[in-house]
Amino acid sequence: MAVVLRLKTFGTKKKPFYRIVAITKSTKRDGKTLEELGFYDPKKGRDQVALDRERVEYWLKNGAKPSETVKSIIKRLEI
Repeated sequence: MAVVLRLKTFGTKKKPFYRIVAITKSTKRDGKTLEELGFYDPKKGRDQVALDRERVEYWLKNGAKPSETVKSIIKRLEI
């Protein structure tokens, strides 16, 4: 069971909102998640990102692979 850290979409048309989640690789984009780790709102800029750092570190240490977008968010927050 490969675990990935990626975005789960929410919001409406032209007002996207994302949750950063730990999810199995074979699950659909908006399918059932293992754990919600934070959120990202691209319309409100850099200030609208929140992550549970301890849980992100836990998943990364246990072999979870972040998507490119989540990897850039983690790098920006210096985790």
